[in-house]
Amino acid sequence: MKALRLFAVAMASATLLSTAQTASAAGDEDSKPPSQTQTTRDCFTERQWDPEIEKYVRFSKKVNGVWDPTLKRCIRPDKAGYLKSDLLEDAVRELAYAGRNQEAQQVLAQMDQTSDLVMTYWGFTHRKLGNLTKARDFYTFAIEKNPDNILARSYMGQGLVAEGNVAAALRQLREIRSRGGQDTWAEASLVKAIATGVTYNY
Repeated sequence: MKALRLFAVAMASATLLSTAQTASAAGDEDSKPPSQTQTTRDCFTERQWDPEIEKYVRFSKKVNGVWDPTLKRCIRPDKAGYLKSDLLEDAVRELAYAGRNQEAQQVLAQMDQTSDLVMTYWGFTHRKLGNLTKARDFYTFAIEKNPDNILARSYMGQGLVAEGNVAAALRQLREIRSRGGQDTWAEASLVKAIATGVTYNY
């Protein structure tokens, strides 16, 4: 284990000197945390717009809705499926980064469940909620659907680091590199997680 850790630190030092590029076979990814928008700035409230009945509804506690830039209203998270897929993806990332993983999952439930990117985010949110077995299952589904999904491999590797399974995390790192993932955020974030034991929350 000590040898593996020293090997990981050496790799981290070399990799983190390079610029982590924004690229992924699974879809667009960003080396920076998601920017805060009205979704998490203004939409964490009991009052949410219901697009089906076209009126505001009030919840018994605060929930985090999704900002609709056209209606300029906070849409309840379980009724936001009519929004464009890129808006939903951004909302999922932003909600998860803010720690609102249950609302992120409500948004995910309205997206294309056959998408390996959606499966990846299901895995990510389950990992952040502490559901490690479910997280691994979703990462596995995503990788089976698209073996070149290096974002799923990075997140899976980070989950393995959190469980103390560095050897398995290193296997995912090798897979990322063998699939063209060198100098990407997927690689750099996993290298840093292996080297430090600290995983990313975006």
